[in-house]
Amino acid sequence: MIQLYQARDRIEAQLLKDYLLFHGVECVVLGDFLSGAAGELPAVQFPTIWLVDDVDEARVRQLLDQYQHRAQADGQQAWDCPVCGEHSEGNFDICCNCGAERASS
Repeated sequence: MIQLYQARDRIEAQLLKDYLLFHGVECVVLGDFLSGAAGELPAVQFPTIWLVDDVDEARVRQLLDQYQHRAQADGQQAWDCPVCGEHSEGNFDICCNCGAERASS
């Protein structure tokens, strides 16, 4: 297994895990319940995402870059689905009508 990412919290870790699973990447989150031991563990113990099959590493790194780019970009602009034309608010990356992904900028 290869460590891919250290998340800020359980929520970010789960969101990224779901994003990778959606793209067919088998991964696991380790340390997601460490916040329950706050005060007992060092503050640097955050949830981490691990790649199960390292054969996918290059593709997964590219997906991770896309995820981080979207997280840093404004991304709050409304958009129209390239497949069905459904209008979606900027906080959505998948069309709620047909399930198509938001077009990359």
